[in-house]
Amino acid sequence: MKRLVILGGGYGGLRIIERVLSPELPDDVFITLVDRMPFHGLKTEYYALAAGTTPESHLRVTFPNDPRLTIKYGEISGLDLDEQVVNFTNGDTISYDWLVIGLGCEDRYHDIPGADLHTCSIQSMGATRSTYSAINNVNPYGTVTVVGGGLSGVEMAAELRESRPDLNVRIIDRGQSILSPFPKKLQEYASQWFIEHEVQLVSMACVTGIEPGVVYNHNQPVESDVIVWTAGIQANRIVRELPIETDNIGRAKLNQYHQIPSHPNVYVVGDCASTIIAPSAQTAEIQGDQIALMLKKDIKGEEYPASLPPLKHKGFLGSLGKKEGFASMGKVSLVGQMARVIKSGQLWMYKKHMG
Repeated sequence: MKRLVILGGGYGGLRIIERVLSPELPDDVFITLVDRMPFHGLKTEYYALAAGTTPESHLRVTFPNDPRLTIKYGEISGLDLDEQVVNFTNGDTISYDWLVIGLGCEDRYHDIPGADLHTCSIQSMGATRSTYSAINNVNPYGTVTVVGGGLSGVEMAAELRESRPDLNVRIIDRGQSILSPFPKKLQEYASQWFIEHEVQLVSMACVTGIEPGVVYNHNQPVESDVIVWTAGIQANRIVRELPIETDNIGRAKLNQYHQIPSHPNVYVVGDCASTIIAPSAQTAEIQGDQIALMLKKDIKGEEYPASLPPLKHKGFLGSLGKKEGFASMGKVSLVGQMARVIKSGQLWMYKKHMG
């Protein structure tokens, strides 16, 4: 018996399962998916749950149902790459022949005092539930501050503005403009949307500390009832603690086949993998396709291809509430209702296909 263990039922992990669970999978190969939740959470949409515009049930996708797939629920405490064992906090263990690490990311606080203690998160379903509760308990005319003007922060603030028009909403960002990695057209469109919807934009910020109800920008206090952190990510703690080479945010450095060089039977997908393109659900799925190809080679004992196609995004989609959005597809930038319709359609297709 050969065992493939996949840690994490996120976008990358599920793509690999979908591709490997093919008719040609040998009878002596068993697949185990490990996750702490009994469903796949649509992490790209957690901002809508936190803002209160989408119920949690709409962000759940059931895991595949296949007699060749076993699902184990639990919290991982660590990995022994040499012994090929996954350890759990309750004392259980699972051995493997091939391992895929797709444990996602955690917030990165940049050593800012109090950031880890006094901010809300949308990095996990559990954290997002707590964030929703905190925002929901803010009285009218209260203030919610979103730290970080990237895609997650922008979508969070826009959704919150529509959900709670009674609140004061601000975005604090260190750049000259929100959405700094995106084309100028999208930056300007999103900025104008926030101005028109009375969301305060604080640019060129330097968050020097956070206390309960206070963000210090350049050491000056900015009061807020709730502070939502979207200002950076790092690899999951399990990967950061492995005795392997990692990048500056703890992601595993891999060979061209997405393997840990010292342990080629271990693949890493998604936010735990150091890649040349930005981490995202799309990145994880592109990686997942390639990892599934390599696993099929492993299982059949076949030679690897000389190289794999370079990782390349097809584009990005973002929302500004339920009616407007923005998209970047190659050299084309799209803003307005059509961009939002495209994103909604893509989400519907993903849920229908995976569900």
